[in-house]
Amino acid sequence: MSTSDAFRAGLSQASVVPSEPGGLLDVLGVAAVVLNADGRIVLWSPQAEDLFGWSAEEALGRLAAKLLVAEEHYDLVLELFARVMAGGGAWAGVFPVRHKDGSTRLVEFRNMRLLDESGGIYALGIATDEVTLRGVERDLALSVRLVAQSPIGLAVFDTDLRYVLVNPSLERINGMPAEKHIGRTVPEALPFLDAPAIEAAMRQVLGTGTPLLDHFTVGRTPADLETDHAWLVSFFRLEDLAGRVIGLAASVVDVTERHNAAIGAAEARRRLAVIAHASVRIGTTLDLDQTARELADVVVPDLADIAAVDVLDSVLEPRITTAPVAGPAVFRALAVAAADSGDAVQAADPPGEIARYDADRLVTRSVTTAQPVLVAHVGEQDLPRIARDERAAALLARAGLHSYLAVPLIARGEVLGALDLKRTRNPRPFDEDDVILAGELAARAAVCIDNARWYQSQRNASLTLQRHLLPHRPPQPVGLEVAYRYQPAAAAHEAGGDWFDAVSPAGDKTALVVGDVMGHGINAAATMGQLRTATRTLAGLDLDPAEVLHHLDRIAGGMDETIATCVYAVFDPHHGQCRIALAGHLPPVLVRPGHPPVLLDLPAGAPLGVGGVPFEATTVDLNAGDRLVLYTDGLVETRGQAIDTRLDLLLSLLTDPRLPLEDTCDRLLTALRHPDDHDDVALLIAEVLGRSSRPE
Repeated sequence: MSTSDAFRAGLSQASVVPSEPGGLLDVLGVAAVVLNADGRIVLWSPQAEDLFGWSAEEALGRLAAKLLVAEEHYDLVLELFARVMAGGGAWAGVFPVRHKDGSTRLVEFRNMRLLDESGGIYALGIATDEVTLRGVERDLALSVRLVAQSPIGLAVFDTDLRYVLVNPSLERINGMPAEKHIGRTVPEALPFLDAPAIEAAMRQVLGTGTPLLDHFTVGRTPADLETDHAWLVSFFRLEDLAGRVIGLAASVVDVTERHNAAIGAAEARRRLAVIAHASVRIGTTLDLDQTARELADVVVPDLADIAAVDVLDSVLEPRITTAPVAGPAVFRALAVAAADSGDAVQAADPPGEIARYDADRLVTRSVTTAQPVLVAHVGEQDLPRIARDERAAALLARAGLHSYLAVPLIARGEVLGALDLKRTRNPRPFDEDDVILAGELAARAAVCIDNARWYQSQRNASLTLQRHLLPHRPPQPVGLEVAYRYQPAAAAHEAGGDWFDAVSPAGDKTALVVGDVMGHGINAAATMGQLRTATRTLAGLDLDPAEVLHHLDRIAGGMDETIATCVYAVFDPHHGQCRIALAGHLPPVLVRPGHPPVLLDLPAGAPLGVGGVPFEATTVDLNAGDRLVLYTDGLVETRGQAIDTRLDLLLSLLTDPRLPLEDTCDRLLTALRHPDDHDDVALLIAEVLGRSSRPE
């Protein structure tokens, strides 16, 4: 069998895949030219006609040098031709060639000697346009450099979605060398990823040609099997110049840091939302149990699946105590909240129950050390230190308790109790960020709990003093001179509920109060005693006047058919300002030297006990010599005259600011009161002393 027959037989047995037009060789337009030993053209390819412009009929049989080379290059070409034909090796390079149209073009050549069967010698020249070749080389070099040096992971897949190329960046991302990728699919190379979803996306892009851009995926690779990483993956279908699909390209960008930062930012926003929610929800009343319930409700389920608020039983006693430094502790359960009513709730101490916990208990350690106690991963050995008894430990184990956190409730330097948090349904363990959040919530709630327990203590004490008819002499506060009068009604059996007070809430501030409980008799007097005691307690908390009236309104609403009016003012001598709020009360009179007395234009508010109506506080600037006159309606109301007439008379009696305060009080009572008046009167006048230190 001849060589040509054997070649044809081999072709018939081989799997021959024809190439579509538009491949790389077609782009280059490689021309083939064969010269005999005399340098005449004996073979001329169609690509040669495209490259040089001469047809085969015009070129065959002609001397190549005469046809294609300018006269000045003729000797050089003959020398090179002779060298190739003499067996001096192939010649490669760029040479200027004359085109049929007369122009000169640079052509990349590969020249080599050929031998036929009879020993004849020929020269084969393979040529392509130099500009086209350089462009392809630049594109190829750029592509190779980009792929190799890109910080983005790049991969190329064939039409079976098997790796055919992986760049170094993707090797680092996947933690595998390129050779372990080549020939394998994504599920075979990276089984830790969500391979079915990724491969389905790849097939869709391969089938439709529509790119998939920045597809977010999270998973683990051999580069880090212990930690989830996040990537943005893009897929593009690859086609050759003829439009034939030849595979798929993928880019992979590691966005783990960005993903973790986004998670951290979202968690920070969640913590801020919880704190903001707590600021609104916790401390709406001065009821101790209600405040504890509000705290427990805020943290479930945003922070914990089960929350318990327990206080040391000793802090509920009417004396200042501190948490034990060692040994057991006695707790009173105030509130429990849970995401469901399962076993974990049954394991908690019921509200109101008193329990004694030993020193090794985690909640005891939290209050004795005044530090949070965190058990991120609860083991079987931890349950006895968390649960109140063996049954509770079994219930917590059955509920799936896996993380625990106890945070002390500390207010004004005193440990009041603990916030007890457990996770059963939330799979994430408590971490240091949770400790910070729980500590912030506990700190805010502890102040509210402390306010509530002190108020409750004071309120309980005030209930034993039902006939606190007359106020004690108020102290002379900083920056003020105060004069006051209380005048009962004419009939002894018509004892009323008017009162006045001056209290120092914080620092050098002074709270000035005048109130009037509607009605007469012992009930009005007893109610007055309760409201006055409550007012002094609230004043000690240094609250805004509007907030004080809000709490007094709730207190009055809890008393049977109690209605009262009140004016509450807080004077700050360092800023020369007074914050004033009214609860259905007549407005104070402001007396300034050199100016006529005026009734302050303030929001009137609703009487205490009405409920549901907000109160507003107004700031009034006060200078040295200014006087503020607070009074009850018994001073100006009478059956014979209109209230406006009586108020005008009051203002006229205050026109002389040089009259001493005590004399002013006597003057008002003498001029405005009648022996048969059936209402009592409370009157308080305060004058600002010295020069105001209010900043400009």
